[in-house]
Amino acid sequence: MVVDKPAGLLCQPGLGSHQQDSLINRLQLACPALRLVHRLDRDTSGLVLLAKDPDMLRLLGMFFASRRVRKLYVADVQGQMENVSGLIGLPLARLKRQPPTYGVHPGGKACVTLWRRLKLMESSTRLWLCPRTGRSHQLRAHLAALHHPIIGDPIYNPGCAVGLRLRAMALRFPDPDDPSGQVRVRAPWPAWFNA
Repeated sequence: MVVDKPAGLLCQPGLGSHQQDSLINRLQLACPALRLVHRLDRDTSGLVLLAKDPDMLRLLGMFFASRRVRKLYVADVQGQMENVSGLIGLPLARLKRQPPTYGVHPGGKACVTLWRRLKLMESSTRLWLCPRTGRSHQLRAHLAALHHPIIGDPIYNPGCAVGLRLRAMALRFPDPDDPSGQVRVRAPWPAWFNA
């Protein structure tokens, strides 16, 4: 199952009673067997993949582990990015626990993000983002490291009143029922896309 998670909702419960409302808790009210295959940050909206049984969870988990799942995001970042496309290959590590904050560190985990400019605006740039690894806060930390933080990011671009302009737009992965086929899912454009 693929669902469109709204911004501001945790994928799974956090620590403390104030962080118990989550996507998985809501969905399990209707279908208790559902399990998350991957997660999005609370402030990121978009597509999340879930499994309906343990066998499918294992299979989809193997697709993620072997990097056979392609994810595509759209984001608005501060400033104008001169190049049309690029690759960010900076290693990331957790630098702070509360709130969890990640940044470039020589001892960090290898991370690769591909990006392509979608639209150049007056004081910002709209990008397609394709993470080739799946580290926590990868897209947000990588763009902040380039001094082009995502607009509305409460951790890497504080002081911006709008919500996080990052959306998981598309997923592509092998069809579990047809090894030669692909499953492709695309989300609707975010409300801020035409703002």
